[in-house]
Amino acid sequence: MKNHTLDLADIHQAFRQRAAVKGWQAYHTPKNLAAAVAVEAAELLEIFQWLTDEQAQQVKDDTEAKNRVADEVADIVMYLTELCARLDINMPAAIAQKIDKNATR
Repeated sequence: MKNHTLDLADIHQAFRQRAAVKGWQAYHTPKNLAAAVAVEAAELLEIFQWLTDEQAQQVKDDTEAKNRVADEVADIVMYLTELCARLDINMPAAIAQKIDKNATR
């Protein structure tokens, strides 16, 4: 990935290339990918676990903490992108549908 825009196709391609190099494809089943999303989300939450709301806001000013958050966010997005690909889910369409669904509640 060369630029810093959110291009799901580029994310997916880079993720798949890395998985191929490491031999991880066999482990990227929907169940395992969903579990990986949950684990990475827990790791994200762990960063904020004992912080007050004010301290959590200050993460943006702490380079080390912000980088840890960014790493976990990246992991979550990569696993979600692969999960959607494995299940033939169009993530942008799914997000748009969910936004519409939430608007009617």
